[in-house]
Amino acid sequence: MSTVLQIPSPLICAGDLSIAVISPDEQRRNEAINALGECQYGLIREFISYPPDLNDVSRMLGNNFDVIFIDLDTDPEYALDLVESICTLGLATAIVYSAQADPDLLVRCMRAGAREYLMLPFDKGEMAEALVRASALRVTLRPAKKTSGRLLVFLSAKGGSGATTLACNFAVSLAQESRKRTLLIDLNLPLGDVAINLGIKAEYSIASAFQNSGRLDAHFLFGLLVKHRSGLFVLAAPSELAPTFVSADVIDKLLEVACQNFDFVVVDAGSRLDLQRKNLFNQSATVYLVTQVGIPELRNSHRLIAQLSAEGSPQLEIVINRYDPRSHEIDEEHITRALTRPAQWKIPNNYAAVRRMQNTATTFTEEDSPISRVIQQMTRAVCGQPPISEKKKKFSFFG
Repeated sequence: MSTVLQIPSPLICAGDLSIAVISPDEQRRNEAINALGECQYGLIREFISYPPDLNDVSRMLGNNFDVIFIDLDTDPEYALDLVESICTLGLATAIVYSAQADPDLLVRCMRAGAREYLMLPFDKGEMAEALVRASALRVTLRPAKKTSGRLLVFLSAKGGSGATTLACNFAVSLAQESRKRTLLIDLNLPLGDVAINLGIKAEYSIASAFQNSGRLDAHFLFGLLVKHRSGLFVLAAPSELAPTFVSADVIDKLLEVACQNFDFVVVDAGSRLDLQRKNLFNQSATVYLVTQVGIPELRNSHRLIAQLSAEGSPQLEIVINRYDPRSHEIDEEHITRALTRPAQWKIPNNYAAVRRMQNTATTFTEEDSPISRVIQQMTRAVCGQPPISEKKKKFSFFG
């Protein structure tokens, strides 16, 4: 429920901003409205409750406000999720307020996307400065949809090559290294393992996106996602058997919406060669072809490389998984000849780490290991960051 208030004021410090104040607590809500009334004129709309569900955020708030003030103290965890939803959907500038001077909470608010953290009781000068900054941002509050989100596809040369494990750890590392919005999509149907590997329980799945493609927009997509503790967003595969055939148009639309709203979109395509659709494998994408040192894998890789190297195809990077340099069954010369080019990445074999992830959802990034270091180098390359030398890695605690 909400109320619209007309606030006249002789002190205009921020122009005529459209403002919403959300707080289930009447006293804190009124404190915010009164403080705003001393610095702002125009319409201020008060909401006496949080949205009942994060899926209702866009419908409840729309694109009607320049600034949204959110009371943290009634329910801090839900308020943080609300801030993140508002910022992810690009609805407005989020400003939070609280009676608690909690540094950890402040950091979490900033990570969720809040622009300001104001303390109760409000200081008129601080409120005025916050609104001036919000006013300066007003022009860029609702940018045009992005079209530059990078698409990064993991494709397995043969089932069992470990593409899902690598896609999961790569996506987690990318979210951490880039500190940008990163989405992992599990297209490895009918039974994808992304959710199991990451230890997350998804209420919705990619099947919902396919079944409701006519409604598929940023708001609908965001409602299907679950967030991993690393900050990575995940669109999981169904927990039940799902159809393996989905029209190219539906997949294209999903990827288009995803790339418009995320900086990086990582796709686990498994070994499904039927997914070579227009957007999934076009020249703007990067495909990580995951293979192993074995005759069947190298044979399949040779065929796929020829197919993926045609004009208009994606950038291709070859990843040899479970690589053991001590193995002499197939030497480097024969590997390179079979692949027609050197592999960009070699992931060391570590059966124990893989089993630990599958059984306990412990990602490689949670410990320093040869595998985690190679994956970190892969993601740093995507972010345009220089490789980390072994020496710097070893003594990184010095700064």
